This record gives sequence, C-alpha cells and structure tokens, in this order.
Amino acid sequence: MKQKVYIDTSIVGGYFDEEFKEATLKLFERLENNEIIFVVSDLLDLELLNAPQRVREHLLSYSPDKFQRIELTIDAIELADSYIAENVVGKTSIEDCRHIAMATIHKVDVLASWNFKHIVNLNRIKGYNSVNLKLGYALIEIRSPKDLINYGNE
Repeated sequence: MKQKVYIDTSIVGGYFDEEFKEATLKLFERLENNEIIFVVSDLLDLELLNAPQRVREHLLSYSPDKFQRIELTIDAIELADSYIAENVVGKTSIEDCRHIAMATIHKVDVLASWNFKHIVNLNRIKGYNSVNLKLGYALIEIRSPKDLINYGNE
C-alpha cells in the first residue's frame, strides 16, 4: 500500500523556492514514481488562491489519481481549536492547526511541511500529539521533505 503524505501549502511553494527545491523535487519524484500518494485538502486549495500563478497551478500538472482529497470537517475544526486551547501554538496559527487536525483525523502516514516554526518543530509536535492522545486520536508523524525522501523505501 502506498504511503499517504499530507502536504501543506509550503510543500507546493517549496517546489519553486531555491532553499527547499532539492528535497521538494525528490518528494514529487516519489509521487511521480507511484511510491506515495499526496493527501490534499480544501484548505490547501484555499491557501493556494493567494499564491503566485505557477505555485497555484503546479498540482494541476499531475494526474488526479496521485492525490487523495479531503475536506475540513467539524471534527477537524474542533481538534484544531483544542491545539490552540492547550497552547500548543497561538491563535494566529489556526490554519496550521487545521492542517494537522485533518491529517490526524484522516490517519495519514505523515504530514510534510517546511513550516519549522509552527509545524515541523519537536516541541510543537509533542504538543499536537499530547492533545491527540488526550482526545483519543492517534499520534501524527510530522516531517520535512528531507526526512521523507527515502521514507518507506527501506
């Protein structure tokens, strides 16, 4: 079974960013080689509306069967609100929390992000997982693309 990798907006933008390009390209190669499937959300679609055109249109160059689409649900909103209530991050990070909540609820194998301040951050990950366990959800694996280049290829 293919690994399910939830991607946030930073992954799509990272494809065009010199700092993040190399690892991001390799992650997209894994997608092209059918090693993984990207889980994408309606929240990602919304955030991409404000991105430059080449970033907005990048995912359209791939076949729809490369993606699993999910939507923001009441459960995900409530879980994201719990992350804020438990002071894992501040209120301004609600969209980041919603990405994490959707990935948690949909039981993805890993969430990929380049957001080291609010998402790919050991203390934050511990906080998200503490809330997940407290509320009966599974732990969420969160990594940067650098950690996912060989993920599942052992």
